[in-house]
Amino acid sequence: MAGYISEFFGYRAEDKSSQAATAAARQVCPFLGTQCTKVLSRDRIISGVCAVRQKTPGSPDVICCPNRIYAEDYKMLHLVAQQAFGCELGLYSGRAAVEKAKAENGAIAVFGHGWGGELRLPQRAGTGSYFVDWVLARLDGAGELVEFTAIEVQTIDTTGNYREARNSLMENRDIVADTVGLNWENVSKRIIPQLIYKGQVLQREDLCRTGLFFVCPKAVYDRVLNRLGGKERIPRFPTQPASIHFLAYDYLETTGEGTITPLGILEEHCTTVYKVQEAFSSMNLPEGNVYRDAIRRSLYGME
Repeated sequence: MAGYISEFFGYRAEDKSSQAATAAARQVCPFLGTQCTKVLSRDRIISGVCAVRQKTPGSPDVICCPNRIYAEDYKMLHLVAQQAFGCELGLYSGRAAVEKAKAENGAIAVFGHGWGGELRLPQRAGTGSYFVDWVLARLDGAGELVEFTAIEVQTIDTTGNYREARNSLMENRDIVADTVGLNWENVSKRIIPQLIYKGQVLQREDLCRTGLFFVCPKAVYDRVLNRLGGKERIPRFPTQPASIHFLAYDYLETTGEGTITPLGILEEHCTTVYKVQEAFSSMNLPEGNVYRDAIRRSLYGME
């Protein structure tokens, strides 16, 4: 498998502007304003890779760094908050939201990714985890907790290596192929079971009325829905405590050199955790005796 780096320190790989060169030289994440946190495992060199694409013609750019999702001052959180709560309120870090809510007749407390303190949830024996990437909690004008929602963010994990491709971009902004691939197997093995488990936990919460939001690039969104048998296997349901909202959050229109491509919601699908669990556990099975027939073909040359 082979692929390319398609976005580097926030800018398109083919962008040869001074802005793109400066971002790479400073090795700063333009979305968080801090040093890039992605590193190459062997020698801890800063990676700077935001997205990759496969070498196959027509392959999409797939975001591989979660920090890329937080562009435009965490625009994604504001979009989810508006959809979940049906109103526009200021987002503030954890406990700071209480006084802001009193002053502004309501606010949203944010927990996750450096916002707010850690939510002290009980430890679970065995496998699985209660933790989600983000919790948005709506407070009323008195600063009292009214409701909350949860967000899980998933980009794509990569396989192989993009070291040579990264070095080429850093040195002279040349795009070269490397062995980087996309770890689609992780979609089935880890992401879907976690969505089911966390969705069931949230369904039991009195103040979680909108369920779980799953935010991911369009390619991951498509792969997850296909793995579940398509939208016909997980039909659309209105928002409810048992909801799982699948949001394809990805690149909008391509902009010119020296600018960062904006992100937005391209597609969404709301179903229930029970429909996801049912679809995941009832695979599309082949006809009976496929092993028997394969053995006979191998032994006897039968067609």
